[in-house]
Amino acid sequence: MPHPTQLSASDTALLVIDVQEKLIPRILDADRVVRNIAFLIDACRLLEMPVLATEQYPRGLGSTVPELRERLPERPDKVAFSCVAIPAIVETLHREARPKVVLAGIESHVCVLQTALDLLAHNFRVYLPVDAISARYRIDHETALRRLELAGAILTTSEGVVFECTTTAAHPRFKQVSLLVQQRMQALP
Repeated sequence: MPHPTQLSASDTALLVIDVQEKLIPRILDADRVVRNIAFLIDACRLLEMPVLATEQYPRGLGSTVPELRERLPERPDKVAFSCVAIPAIVETLHREARPKVVLAGIESHVCVLQTALDLLAHNFRVYLPVDAISARYRIDHETALRRLELAGAILTTSEGVVFECTTTAAHPRFKQVSLLVQQRMQALP
């Protein structure tokens, strides 16, 4: 019997939050964050997990960065900081029976934090791969992670999410997932 907090490909979704052209140049470790989000998206697609995404006021902040844009064809825009303000987000999670949501994106203390708190209030379990979330300032990022962990979000890493959802080397897609892991290792410093 798995632990109630254990992720699986059958009950988990990924939500990519606001990784946009005009924001990303100011974000700490932006290249690492974008590579880890791309890794999460690719792995979740291999494991047939829903991948959702949003853009915060794209008219002012630009579109999703090119490295992710092609991987995320649907990116509803929002002006509220929480992605829960987009009814289709929660509706999709309920329709797809995904009570666990992995959040990746920016900024930790604004849109990620408010989305996580709203999802927790709606009785979802929230997972934060800390290497796929960031902000402009380290103090904001670290404080948001501490606050969210106290609120009930579960801190993890991108690779931790992927292997937890794969569950075993006997998984039919393990070799493909392993290849993504190797490619990520070569790309990261």
